[in-house]
Amino acid sequence: MLLHIHPQNPEERKIQQVAACLRDGGVIIYPTDTIYGLGCDFRNPRAYERVCRIKGIRPEKAQFSFICSDLSHIADFTKPFGNDVYKLMRRTLPGPFTYILNASNEVPKILKSNKKTVGIRVPDHPVSRAIVQEFGQPIVSTSLKLPDDPVLEYPTDPDEIYEMYGKLVDIVVHSGNGGHTASTVVDCTGDEPVVIRQGAGIL
Repeated sequence: MLLHIHPQNPEERKIQQVAACLRDGGVIIYPTDTIYGLGCDFRNPRAYERVCRIKGIRPEKAQFSFICSDLSHIADFTKPFGNDVYKLMRRTLPGPFTYILNASNEVPKILKSNKKTVGIRVPDHPVSRAIVQEFGQPIVSTSLKLPDDPVLEYPTDPDEIYEMYGKLVDIVVHSGNGGHTASTVVDCTGDEPVVIRQGAGIL
């Protein structure tokens, strides 16, 4: 279904509807502060595998991020990291950044990269943060699959997104047009943070 949610003042009843869908093992498409994302409950293997099928990738090859509502969730899914990294995240989050950190044992094995790392996002978008808060735990998320033509950008129009993916997911959240630039990815697993993909966020 296509569910319209106000981008600045999300309706509580509709947010509850999306969170209930996630608890039931559903897959959603929803807005972030960069591009529209494809997400599900990270503790539900069937939902995760379904997302992988939609993306056309094998689960062990997928690169997903945890979408959090604030920094309070991060320690649950990462190993301890330095104070400099924490200050960097506090300065830039919520915002258009994905931070790569060493994964804790709380992260299901299937969601860890070969390097046993995990991506953390706190989008600066009222709808995505409201969904996570109502859901009560992070959403495992990935970007929408790009069209076969590599020249084309990420889909930004929710109506077009619904036409493309509406039969593959349970809810497409319509909160206005999304962006066409993904988040900036910062690897914080070494001695110094390193930008490994320049996106919408500027350090």
